[in-house]
Amino acid sequence: MRLQNLTEKIQQVFPEHQSKVLQEVLNFMDELVKVSDFNELKLIVKELAEAQKRTEQKLEELTDAQKRTEQKLEELTDAQKRTEQKLEELTDAQKRTEQKLEELADAQKRTEQKLEELADAQKRTEQKLEELVEAQKRTEVRFEELADAQRKTEEKLGKLIEEHQTTRQELGGLSHSFGYLLEDRAYKGLPAILEKQWGIKVKEPLKRDIFPYKCDRKLEINIIGKGEKDQKEIWIIGESKSQLKRKHVDQFIRKQYIFEELFPGDKFYLMVTHMTDPEVKAYAEKQGIRVFYSYEFHL
Repeated sequence: MRLQNLTEKIQQVFPEHQSKVLQEVLNFMDELVKVSDFNELKLIVKELAEAQKRTEQKLEELTDAQKRTEQKLEELTDAQKRTEQKLEELTDAQKRTEQKLEELADAQKRTEQKLEELADAQKRTEQKLEELVEAQKRTEVRFEELADAQRKTEEKLGKLIEEHQTTRQELGGLSHSFGYLLEDRAYKGLPAILEKQWGIKVKEPLKRDIFPYKCDRKLEINIIGKGEKDQKEIWIIGESKSQLKRKHVDQFIRKQYIFEELFPGDKFYLMVTHMTDPEVKAYAEKQGIRVFYSYEFHL
């Protein structure tokens, strides 16, 4: 009965191939061993059963570990694939980097060539500067020579200006002399002509005079005097010009408003000259100014 129970337990606990072996051992032991020995054998079988359980537990743990290992291997495989992809990308990047380096090397060569060209250009520039410095020195020497010549020219010009001023003063003196001579002849010749041609009797000798005007100004009149026409007093006012021009007539006209202020009453305007253009004479007379020639005055 015990052997049968033990056999059933062995079949329940152990796999078929192991249980068969153990049954054979039990059958053999049943014939050989005693009860005490059999009890020891039961203990051994029990220990073997427990060891088997632990083994199976270990196997399960190993199976789980195997699964985890396989999962890790899959993860490592995926990581390897990603690594290989990264390596491929890095390889492509390396190729592009090498290409860029080659391009940079070519650019560097071109830069060095440009630098050599610039260095040559700099040498030419420095040479040009040296030439310009030399030319500047020659220019400064020339400038000093021109400055000396300019100073000499200015000295000569100063002398010429002084001589010109002297000449102008002398010419001015001659001009005044001729002008005064013409006026002197007019003072003597005009009274008879005015009385004969215009019915104006000169009551006071004609003269040249300077009149104050607006306090700080003075007005010089070449010919000034009083006369009488139709029993009325009339001012005789005139200017003398060696060669009468239209601008002289206009200048005389612009003075007439001053004459109106200084000499109220009727006025007879005239101009005397050695020579003038007939058009100038006609223009003056149209403005109410009578023109007399020097040859009309008796010497």
